[in-house]
Amino acid sequence: MATRLKEKYVKEIVPALQQKFGYKNINQVPRLEKVIINMGLGDAKDNSKALEAAVADLATIAGQKPLVTKARKSIANFKVRAGMNIGAKVTLRAQRMFFFVDKLVSVALPRVRDFRGVSASAFDGRGNYALGIKEQLIFPEIEYDKVDKIRGMEMIFVTTAKTDEEAKELLRLLGMPFAQG
Repeated sequence: MATRLKEKYVKEIVPALQQKFGYKNINQVPRLEKVIINMGLGDAKDNSKALEAAVADLATIAGQKPLVTKARKSIANFKVRAGMNIGAKVTLRAQRMFFFVDKLVSVALPRVRDFRGVSASAFDGRGNYALGIKEQLIFPEIEYDKVDKIRGMEMIFVTTAKTDEEAKELLRLLGMPFAQG
């Protein structure tokens, strides 16, 4: 079962990118490789309930169980010891990735207050894009009454594009609403 966005990628986006950038081979066309969703939980180092709630929220949003990340080093200023739970992350690939990106661009991002588009300058120079979100409430699966604390998250869109221009065009065709200017 292919998702709506995967079918659009195969039927519309690949030919459009081939024409725009002049790719001779279909395998040269950039594609979305994976989406990594990361949630930093600095407040959860003391409170295990907060960690469980954040992991549950991330699992609901991503449709997959998150990996709890641990501190690598001790940092005295932040009262962090090596091995403490300080975050959660999910790596989405294939069908789940396309389903998530479709949900993000068509449902979640339009729900952001005063939304004018995402920044077009958050590319890393190698064709990957980073997007930060201030609150998890923009996703329709999250029930407002059951949220203990509003948390932000970062999303990294990893593509096979060689340049930022190619990656931006790929994400634009996938529906990512870039801000004008």
